[in-house]
Amino acid sequence: MAEQQNSRWVPSMAEELGTFILVFFGCGAVHVAVLTGALVGLGQVAVVWGVAIMLAIYTIGGISGAHINPAITLALATWGRFAWRDVAPYIAGQLIGAFLAAVVLYGLYAPMLAQKEKEKAVIRGLRGSELTAMCYGEYFPNPGPLASSAGFYSPAEHERFDALVPAAVAFFAEVVGTLILALVVFALTDERNSAAPAGRLAPVFIGLTVTVLISVIAPLTQACFNPARDFGPRVFAYMAGWGPVALPGPRDFFLVYIAAPILGAIAGGGLYTRLLQPRLPAITEKDPAAVL
Repeated sequence: MAEQQNSRWVPSMAEELGTFILVFFGCGAVHVAVLTGALVGLGQVAVVWGVAIMLAIYTIGGISGAHINPAITLALATWGRFAWRDVAPYIAGQLIGAFLAAVVLYGLYAPMLAQKEKEKAVIRGLRGSELTAMCYGEYFPNPGPLASSAGFYSPAEHERFDALVPAAVAFFAEVVGTLILALVVFALTDERNSAAPAGRLAPVFIGLTVTVLISVIAPLTQACFNPARDFGPRVFAYMAGWGPVALPGPRDFFLVYIAAPILGAIAGGGLYTRLLQPRLPAITEKDPAAVL
């Protein structure tokens, strides 16, 4: 019995490792872009996120299925493709993995974070420190342009910038982005879908989907689509001195980065399960006498 109970936690531990890989490389790319400028343009950061997804899936997919995202876990459970009893352990593993990745990244980049705050004349934990907190949690609009602009931080400029993306727009962007991601995940992992990529290439196309979604959505919301990716690092940022700038954050973080991805993933899974999957051709057994 004890062996069976321990084995049930193996997939959760795999989810922890997979989410660590995802967040370490993905948020690592954000650190590099914000703090060093070595990654030029949103497209380069998006590619790193896409490759990180591929690596995580290939690394742990055979053990846990590589959800690496609470929204995807909940969507799979909602539509009967995952057991509800395993949802909590999976999400726990995902959150822990994301948190630990943030810890490691902070250990690597702490001096550069402090230097960036000095350059922009912002105090960690006060308004304006979103310019470095964005390396962990997410904000809308994406504060990247403010972080990369010349000169000191301007509260007035920040207010004008925030007005470009109201909370309703950010919420809708995250719902749509995660809906598309879940739709693709459901389609590419359905054995009945003859159009799905062969040769275990589904992780590549899932990674590419994330890449193009980030390219479109990230200017608005930093492109979350994954509550663990946001919340785990956000908790760490709170503990590391960003305080209320990290949690609860200045603008509707729970609505945009927790509720919207979950709603979008469930909707995307439902769109595939209820509308598209029933239209697939029925599976027929091969005639053993047929010429191959």
